[in-house]
Amino acid sequence: MLFTLYKIGIFLALTTPLKTGYAIARFVSTLYRFASFRDSRAVMDNLQAIFPGRDIASLKRIRNSVFFNFGKYLVDFFRFSVIDKDYIDRYVTVEGRHYLGQELKKGKGVILTSAHIGNWELGGIALSAIGVPLDVVALIHKHENIDTFFNRQRNIKGVKVIPVGAAVRRCFKSLSENRAVALLSDRDYFNNGFEVDFFGKKTIIPKGPALFSRKRQCSILPIFMLRNADDTFTLKIMKPILPVATHNEHEDLIKVTNDVVRVMEDVIRRHPEQWFVFRRYWQRIAWGAE
Repeated sequence: MLFTLYKIGIFLALTTPLKTGYAIARFVSTLYRFASFRDSRAVMDNLQAIFPGRDIASLKRIRNSVFFNFGKYLVDFFRFSVIDKDYIDRYVTVEGRHYLGQELKKGKGVILTSAHIGNWELGGIALSAIGVPLDVVALIHKHENIDTFFNRQRNIKGVKVIPVGAAVRRCFKSLSENRAVALLSDRDYFNNGFEVDFFGKKTIIPKGPALFSRKRQCSILPIFMLRNADDTFTLKIMKPILPVATHNEHEDLIKVTNDVVRVMEDVIRRHPEQWFVFRRYWQRIAWGAE
């Protein structure tokens, strides 16, 4: 059933003008928000944690925008087969590209860390379009047909996929080949990361970026593909987080992980309407259980 819905989404996204597709997505996302009280309540709870004390009316407006923007995100994802370099040149502005160039010149590879915000999938396509050798670490979907579809959407645009189960070995190999390896750092799917403060509350954050950075002595570049008000995008490549290697490996990893978290907090605070988390974020349940 879910795969059938994806195929319907692809058909509509590819056979209607982009603005029409966005309008359909807005309508469907509104229906879904009303139909799924659990997801709607979870988004509100997360927003209240990020903005304690803010009035409910303003939080509800942000919540509604979260659903609208996620609908647009899906439209963009369904349209990947027709997105080309001309589209990237017209609709995507890249900021901080020099950071990526300077880190790859070191020959150690670079770790790109992002979050489930904006359009991270389109960000991968944009990087590939401008010539960045890129691998992305992706969770294997429990439905094989959907997993195949997701990976095909990425592969047709030159984005290589590293499945989570093979991530450690493959990531080290990619970094040794001076490639960029992209990971999402706002969800720990297996509950084996580091417990740190995230918006003032304890949560588990993946340790992969800090671990790869320390072992390879390569930098981490926070990177976010953010939607603008006119539905263009800005790909923000931010200042490198440098590797740390002292006599205390655990403290080194915690420090770098906290550095990653501080950047994510700042971006999410600035763009809460684009953070797509539809469960109570601070519940102590591994994301992989869903």
